[in-house]
Amino acid sequence: MTEMGTAALLKCLNIELPILQAPMAGVSSPAMAAAVSDAGGLGAIGVGAAGVKGAREMIADIRARTTRPFNVNVFAHRPATPDPAREAAWIDRLRPRFAELGEEPPVRLREIYTSFNVDDAMLAMLLEARPAVVSLHFGLGDPSRLAALRQAGIVVLASVTSLAEARQAVAAGVDAVVAQGYEAGGHRGLFDPHGPDDRLGTVVLTRLLAASIDLPVIAAGGLMDGRGIAAALALGAAAAQLGTAYVGTDESLADDAYRAALFGDAAWHTVMTRAISGRPARCLANRFTARAVGIDDAAIPDYPTAYDLGKALNAAGKAAGDGGYGAQWAGQGAPLARRMSAGALTRALAAELR
Repeated sequence: MTEMGTAALLKCLNIELPILQAPMAGVSSPAMAAAVSDAGGLGAIGVGAAGVKGAREMIADIRARTTRPFNVNVFAHRPATPDPAREAAWIDRLRPRFAELGEEPPVRLREIYTSFNVDDAMLAMLLEARPAVVSLHFGLGDPSRLAALRQAGIVVLASVTSLAEARQAVAAGVDAVVAQGYEAGGHRGLFDPHGPDDRLGTVVLTRLLAASIDLPVIAAGGLMDGRGIAAALALGAAAAQLGTAYVGTDESLADDAYRAALFGDAAWHTVMTRAISGRPARCLANRFTARAVGIDDAAIPDYPTAYDLGKALNAAGKAAGDGGYGAQWAGQGAPLARRMSAGALTRALAAELR
């Protein structure tokens, strides 16, 4: 089944290698995506934080670099529910951190990202631009939106963290699912961030989905080299998606502090936290994650409203020469990260897999 699943997925995606680069918003770049795609994998960009104009420009940039397929990722989260009292209390909670950095926090918080679920302009742009692949994170969105993408000839992928979510994705008509294990860096793809989370690891989740649904499964979480990819394929995955492995590449948009943490002691101590953005996300241990220990989830504003304050705190820290307040997303495989170009890494992964 693995061999058939891999062959079918590679044909569907029009790629040569069962290697997908994770679409890390704020970290992946058009140069990274193009390099991975040119090497035979599927490169990706995350446009959930870019807005329609930024997304269009990123897609054009990739197409100026490669003729190969690539993936455009959008955030399909439930829009935030305004809660002025909770948001004001959250600002006051972090006010001392701003004071330590010689800054004042924002007076109020904004919902800084528009969910794809309600972003008609983003949908229209994607239908016009027609990237080969669109992937969804945080949910599935309205079925009519998925149908429109597929009718335009776009392959649709969806991140899932459980069998229940995978079954919803199958019913919605996606072409393949990304099985995101608890080891994965960045935001958990939970459809409901306030619902139960069984925190299934990549091995168990991949095997359960491969045995239970009739769609290709793409394993994600903790995979950093060819041995990890081979293990995922042996479990029944049709391909593997790697994110943290690409954070330290030449084309990554990770700043110097992020790179230093990735290749330092922090790589051995990743933390799952809601405090940075309002949704559970795995981050390299830093000043922000240390300050977040013991905070009740109920005190944190909804995603992405909480992220407005998180980004402001990071900006204040960087202005003061302290890079320890960044959203330095990374999975548990971070100590295996390598310094090289994205194309060279993809070719190395393929060689290791062989």
